[in-house]
Amino acid sequence: MDVCRNVILFHFLVFTFCKAAVCSDVSIVGGKDVKKALSWMVSIQKEKIHICGGILIHKQWVLTSAQCKEVPVSSVTVLIGSLSLSKGSQRIGILNYEIPKTFNEKTKEDDIMLIRLSKKVKAKPYKIPKNEKDVPPGTKCVVRGWGTTDYKDEQASDKLQMLEVLVVDRDQCNRYYNRNPVITKDMLCAGNTQQHRGTCWGDSGGPLECKKNLVGVISGSQGCGIPKKPTVYTFLSKRHISWINSILRQQFNSTRF
Repeated sequence: MDVCRNVILFHFLVFTFCKAAVCSDVSIVGGKDVKKALSWMVSIQKEKIHICGGILIHKQWVLTSAQCKEVPVSSVTVLIGSLSLSKGSQRIGILNYEIPKTFNEKTKEDDIMLIRLSKKVKAKPYKIPKNEKDVPPGTKCVVRGWGTTDYKDEQASDKLQMLEVLVVDRDQCNRYYNRNPVITKDMLCAGNTQQHRGTCWGDSGGPLECKKNLVGVISGSQGCGIPKKPTVYTFLSKRHISWINSILRQQFNSTRF
């Protein structure tokens, strides 16, 4: 199992830091333990090893980052509503992925994905917003995940972590990243002003909450917790909300829910 884990971690770290302008798989450094279980918080795992976060938005659908796609699907499961990776009990298999045709791995455009679970789960989903609600720069938000808690380490945290972050102006974020990637209106940036406090390996696909509303999905960052390299999020814009609802409607129509 240790050999398998190391192979998976090596694959992700090589891709993340050597080939991508933005980290594709990121974790919370400098955060604190989440004390209360969240029924909608998801750990996406390959062969029971954590690789990404996710959000249960329907009893049979998980919202996450498109970069979190793993094959074969038979090797992927999700752990739902647990504070601890080692003590979680509700583990579900998956049926398939839904990814926008416009997703671009290099530019991070439309870095969003839906995972259909093998069955309905007994957990309360997180409702996505009905309409786009942009978030002003400086807004205090919360990010959660199981990624490494040490920027020098690559081991996922057993305990779910949380960290307060501030939304960064899109123009400012473009200057920080020298427009690589270009931060569009369908993205958000948020970070912490302190060094080594932010996302890192293992947090991609997790939620960004602002004023108790789900507003984004973690896409990635350059490095871990660097103030001038804030985390980039896929914003739940009008276009992304419409895409999510279209996928869910297709299921409802096909199963007559």
